[in-house]
Amino acid sequence: MPSNSVGRRTRRGAVDVWCYSKHWPCLFPQCGPGKKHTRRIELEAWQSAIALDSHAEEFLRGLIHSDGCRSINRVTARTGTQYEYVRYQFANRSGDIRALFTQACDRLAIEWRQMNGHTISVARRTSVKHLDAFVGPKS
Repeated sequence: MPSNSVGRRTRRGAVDVWCYSKHWPCLFPQCGPGKKHTRRIELEAWQSAIALDSHAEEFLRGLIHSDGCRSINRVTARTGTQYEYVRYQFANRSGDIRALFTQACDRLAIEWRQMNGHTISVARRTSVKHLDAFVGPKS
């Protein structure tokens, strides 16, 4: 939107950037009224080429920073043995958004599991290490 004015406000720990245009829905057709999980969220072919084909790491990083976390899972086995491991979790009520997350994981050979109805877990040591290489701390 080169002819539109862009606004910016610096806040502590963040910068808000905005631009108003009636043409945003043409560029981002998945945006619209209502809750994300009640409407279809699909990437257009050009968006998929950018997000999943060319920049899957950055796409995953953004998804994890918005709706995910990295934590230590502590488990007590039936034998009483305790152990812990690092895992990533991504939770979203939208099945379409979860599907985009898992597609990006698949493109990067990151092993994931459906943890429950709304949560995806990445717990395999090699996959966690792969995510650690590009996700970084939340800002």
